[in-house]
Amino acid sequence: MITVEAHAKINLTLEVQGRRPDGFHEIVSVVQTVSLHDTVTIQTADELSISCDVEGLSPEDNLAFKAASLLRDRSDTTPGAHIEIEKRIPVAAGLGGGSADAAATLNGLNELWELGLPDDELERIAVGLGSDIPYLLRGGTAMLSGRGERVRSLPAADLPWIVLFTPDLTIENKTATMYSAVEPSDYTRGALTRKLDARIRGGGDVPPQFLFNVFDKVAKRAVPGLSDKWAMFESLGAREVHLTGSGPTMFSPVAQREFGTAMQLLLTHTHGQQAHLVSTWDPERGDRWTH
Repeated sequence: MITVEAHAKINLTLEVQGRRPDGFHEIVSVVQTVSLHDTVTIQTADELSISCDVEGLSPEDNLAFKAASLLRDRSDTTPGAHIEIEKRIPVAAGLGGGSADAAATLNGLNELWELGLPDDELERIAVGLGSDIPYLLRGGTAMLSGRGERVRSLPAADLPWIVLFTPDLTIENKTATMYSAVEPSDYTRGALTRKLDARIRGGGDVPPQFLFNVFDKVAKRAVPGLSDKWAMFESLGAREVHLTGSGPTMFSPVAQREFGTAMQLLLTHTHGQQAHLVSTWDPERGDRWTH
């Protein structure tokens, strides 16, 4: 049996540069994994199966199950495994939870089945499953380009504590809906992403004025009620608020843990919202594996 942490990610920048001939959008983004994580436990079994403590996630729709099936097909092996996912990352929230579970499953099964596949082979498998999964195979701080599948690792970003706020807003077919709401006037050339990339490579700090997400503006147009939730977050002391991914989770860096704890408690206990206080997570600082 092996247990793998599947870490959530946030987008420190996310710029859309235009629509590609294949229908996807060309993006550039600086991303960071955070301490919030699901737990993926994998053990040997006769068949391939999966269970999750969140209702409504059928095996056919679960990215981790698809990842396991594809890995078995590509490696030309016939072992089984039971995958158990303990969810902590909010679902369909812009935090990459499903992609993180899939990446953890690929890493875990590669070890459990003793396949010995190198990182680049796992990345090729991951690309066929989703744009965030190649990055989340490793995590840390990185620059993404293309449709998100091209990954360049960066030195660890020097970030303070971060408050994540996932408002109780449902967006049907969220990713497709949000990207279809992006207009040509929302396209940018990636300048802020390149500036933050250079800043992190030069010293690691993340100036607030370099944070940007195209969906900050797009989602306020497309998602009823988001502006009200945004204003509530700011009223509690959030000074620099941005969405992660295409939302609806928003985040705000805070300099002191005590201030972030107070904000998180106000969101959860006073306003009945889902919120987490997190720190950055970097693969160099510790192992995500237990046996």
